Amino acid sequence: MPAYLPGLHILATFGAPASALRDAAACRAFFDEQIRRFGLEKVGETYHAFPADGGFTAVLALTESHLSLHTWPEHGLATFDVFLSNFRRDNSATVRGIYAATLAFFEGTEQAKTEVCR
Repeated sequence: MPAYLPGLHILATFGAPASALRDAAACRAFFDEQIRRFGLEKVGETYHAFPADGGFTAVLALTESHLSLHTWPEHGLATFDVFLSNFRRDNSATVRGIYAATLAFFEGTEQAKTEVCR
């Protein structure tokens, strides 16, 4: 019997236009659409926008685990991570799909990416 693999975790840093990295409302709508698209279940969320034309932090708790984004528009950077459990199904393709969609949404350029198979 093969060993149980708990899931895939992607951690990444990407560059993106400052305007996208300031728009927490657009990010919220985008993440909500990804959750629907991939059949995930959100159980909590918080978004915090920093003052003076700053960036924002988004953290979403999912029954499958979580995703988060932290932006620094003044540097044109964002850090992103998504981990989904494989408890009910193999979510590896979903993790990769959410990451790819996030890069496309932010018009991002990947600077660093780590995939951790848990």
